[in-house]
Amino acid sequence: MSNKVIIIDRNPPQLDEIVIDATNHVVGRLASVVAKWALEGRRIIVVNAERAVVTGDFNMVLNWYKTRISEWLTHYNPEKAGPKIPRKPDRILRRIIRGMLPRKELRGKQAYKRIKVFMGVPPQYMNVDKVIIKGALLSIRPGAKYVTLEELWSHIEPIQYEAWKKAKDAWEARLKRAQGKGDKA
Repeated sequence: MSNKVIIIDRNPPQLDEIVIDATNHVVGRLASVVAKWALEGRRIIVVNAERAVVTGDFNMVLNWYKTRISEWLTHYNPEKAGPKIPRKPDRILRRIIRGMLPRKELRGKQAYKRIKVFMGVPPQYMNVDKVIIKGALLSIRPGAKYVTLEELWSHIEPIQYEAWKKAKDAWEARLKRAQGKGDKA
């Protein structure tokens, strides 16, 4: 297995299972491509979901999302029952992808089952070729406003974010030690 990056413009690679690195991809553009490929019958794995970006001013995006979360607590719905709004980056991205699928039809349900989204890179996908979708990348310009899903999550759920950050740092340190031992041997 190799660990190279495949940059794609439009057509998907001829693989049954495609691993996409979501780093610097605009969430909506990435979700539309993933939904299309999943409807074609491919298994899609999205890694590094926390590094995907939402374009727009940080305060505007944060306030819009907080409003969505809090709007269910109303006079008519005091028990906060209702649709669950995802807060973690992997679930936010998965929900956006779901919105682009015909999920009430059988083919949409099957396509949705073929999609997996992860924060970070799970060990089984570390040495797999990763796809970067050129059309979904953020065009970085001076003054461009965007926010990553990780930054958004850190403001929505700060306690869970800190726990995840500690666990991630511990995992990376452990991985680095293991690689250091492997290099010396």
